[in-house]
Amino acid sequence: MTKMLVGKITDIDPKGSRTFRVNETEIALFRLSGGEVLAVENKCPHKGGALSEGMVCGSKVHCPLHDWKIDLHSGAVQEPDTGCVTTFEVEIDENSGSIYVTV
Repeated sequence: MTKMLVGKITDIDPKGSRTFRVNETEIALFRLSGGEVLAVENKCPHKGGALSEGMVCGSKVHCPLHDWKIDLHSGAVQEPDTGCVTTFEVEIDENSGSIYVTV
């Protein structure tokens, strides 16, 4: 496990997302309306849709392809659909606003 500096909180608009790549994995960062930042693999388990392009409602993202709802905390797909995406630990430095993701 490696902790990586991936940007600053000001780089992501509230309710927005940003992506970055680690080797073969694209990761999406989401900034929720309450300021929390969460990270998941940027790939829906259904058809591989880019979750970073989906709409965020609360702490769930809706896949832009087929509207599957994925919990950004757990990575779990909401029933009746099934599946899971990989989640990543996120830390924000309170002083600098730097975002660190453990990959």
